Amino acid sequence: MKVASRSNPVMSDWFAEQGFRLDAKPYVSGALEAKKMLERLPDTVPLASVTSGHNGGIFNGPMFRRVYLTDPEHSVPFLGSRDMMAADLTGLPRLRKSDADSTALSYLRLKPGMTLISCSGFNAGRRAYVRPDMGECWSSQHMIKVEPDLKKIKSGYLYAFLLSRFGESLVRGSVYGSAVKHIEPHHIVGLPVPRFDARFEERVHQLMERSATLRARHQAELVAATKDFFDSNGLSELNDIRWHQQERDLGFEVESVGPTSLRALNFAPRARRLLEKLGSVPGATLGTICSGGSLRTGARFKRIDSNPEHGVRLIGQRQSFWIRPEGRWINEAQAPDDIRLQDETTLIAARGTLGENEVYSRSILVTGSWLQHAYSQDYVRVVSGNPEVSGAYLFAFFRSEAAFRALRSLSVGGKQQEYHPIFLRELHIPLAPPADRARIAATVRYAYQCRDRADVLEDKALALLTAAIEEAAG
Repeated sequence: MKVASRSNPVMSDWFAEQGFRLDAKPYVSGALEAKKMLERLPDTVPLASVTSGHNGGIFNGPMFRRVYLTDPEHSVPFLGSRDMMAADLTGLPRLRKSDADSTALSYLRLKPGMTLISCSGFNAGRRAYVRPDMGECWSSQHMIKVEPDLKKIKSGYLYAFLLSRFGESLVRGSVYGSAVKHIEPHHIVGLPVPRFDARFEERVHQLMERSATLRARHQAELVAATKDFFDSNGLSELNDIRWHQQERDLGFEVESVGPTSLRALNFAPRARRLLEKLGSVPGATLGTICSGGSLRTGARFKRIDSNPEHGVRLIGQRQSFWIRPEGRWINEAQAPDDIRLQDETTLIAARGTLGENEVYSRSILVTGSWLQHAYSQDYVRVVSGNPEVSGAYLFAFFRSEAAFRALRSLSVGGKQQEYHPIFLRELHIPLAPPADRARIAATVRYAYQCRDRADVLEDKALALLTAAIEEAAG
């Protein structure tokens, strides 16, 4: 339970400022404390005074009927409030292009430098920056778009403030609702934005811009590594498998079915053709590659909460695909050893449903700064036991659409799916010549170096801005 601090008690005049809201959130969330601190600064301006564009530059959008397509020629990437946190945007759903380009929705196209604020649902109040590679995306009505007026403020500086603990308190303090949380554009138009000299704001802006550029580079390098993987193995056609353009799996026959499985999904023609194509080139089974390494899910355990000073951040399936994780902190001493992972472990989301936009069968690579986190049992931990086959090389395959479809065809279960252990071990992994494997792995490693560097630059920008605000507030 959260209570007001004695050092910063709730004052009676705050009720009038909040429209006489009687729910506790605006008063104990830190929003008013942050607002009072910002009032002590020599120069602040309302958020609406430094934005421009549709509806003054602070808007979300209308509710509309969504028609999704899969053909890139007739569709555009569509970003939802959950997707705005994703590090890899490759698998975004695609909205019908004719709808996106219509007068009613064309203004929902994202512009690099915008700040996105999720405004509906459990995650209302999260912020994200529109990177250079997101300019072809459209957004849903569940995000508030904040478009800076570049003649008045730098986009990276404005995002840094909204992302800071001051901006977070103010934005989250605007959330209302019980079961379904909401923020409306008019709730944040008056947020006080601190202003400093142009040189300082430019410095913060450049740090955020470089961070965004590196995140875009991370994405581009991973896409290039996966393409290189299939090209090097003579499987270039698997770079674009057009899954939904293939004939549907209806009314097929299977000549020989053994006791391993009787589930039709495991023998679906589209998946069988894909697995046969993967097996048509030199390689080895996943079980053979991981012999001496790891190919299993984690141990189940009871979570014992801890504070950040004495615990470790536990990452679950959903948040592991975000740019920055926000998992709970647990007592590591009360958890099994396998919550910590070795470098270049590929984690495959191992439990979930078969929805097209679910993370089940998607993969991440644990390397660099992410080795400091702990991971739940809900992943298959793929660790190569063959020094000739690196984890980075394997990940170039597992992040692909082809691997996603192949893994889903190995599913067993009812509502919650898992992988059939025999089929998983038998999955054929194409192995390119050693020089190609080394090049592909190097591309993946460089991508994750970019990601780690982006985090460092973002943290530096936030630290500079926080220190400046605290110093100016006295």
